[in-house]
Amino acid sequence: MANSEMKHSANAAGPFYVTQPDDPGGQGCTACTICYSAAPEFFSEDIEGYAYVSYQPETQAEIEVCREQMAACPPNAIGDDG
Repeated sequence: MANSEMKHSANAAGPFYVTQPDDPGGQGCTACTICYSAAPEFFSEDIEGYAYVSYQPETQAEIEVCREQMAACPPNAIGDDG
């Protein structure tokens, strides 16, 4: 589960977030590219290639897309406080 205390500073305000790469719990973003390649409307990469939530989902269909990325994230770096 993503560490809500280690959120990437570029995340858009809202329930979905990606953790910083230096999460001491080992669940930080590893820049694997999965989320921002599969769902670029919600996830972006910073200058170092680490992911963050650039747009929060609004509809149920959009929420499902983000949850799919949560399930696909190898280090479990995507979280949902909603």
